[in-house]
Amino acid sequence: MNKEDFEAYIAAFNASDFEGFSKYYAEDVEFSLGGRKQLNGPQEIVDFYRGVKEHIKERLEIIDLLVAPDGFAMHNRTTFETIKDWPDFELWPTKVGDIRKIESIILYRVENDLFKSIKSARFVQLS
Repeated sequence: MNKEDFEAYIAAFNASDFEGFSKYYAEDVEFSLGGRKQLNGPQEIVDFYRGVKEHIKERLEIIDLLVAPDGFAMHNRTTFETIKDWPDFELWPTKVGDIRKIESIILYRVENDLFKSIKSARFVQLS
């Protein structure tokens, strides 16, 4: 997997192209959302994000990207815009029009050109 593949993955995620972004996941991928939630396997990740994206328009912006032979480290800004009330969202209650911005570090381990492990850690809440 190269930098262009990674950027295509982020573009597919931002476009809510579930098939497009999930093709980058290994069958046994593990995705840790900063210790708040653990997702295992492509289907569990897609199911989670289908639910999120029904309520929230989420956009990742790459600030810094480090490329290594076995993975990537990304410093990113994420904007969450609520499009449908979600008072019982497990990460935070949210209402239409709410906008949150955070910065995160996400580590991606690659094996056989697929994401094997994804670990996300939020370190700044901008709004």
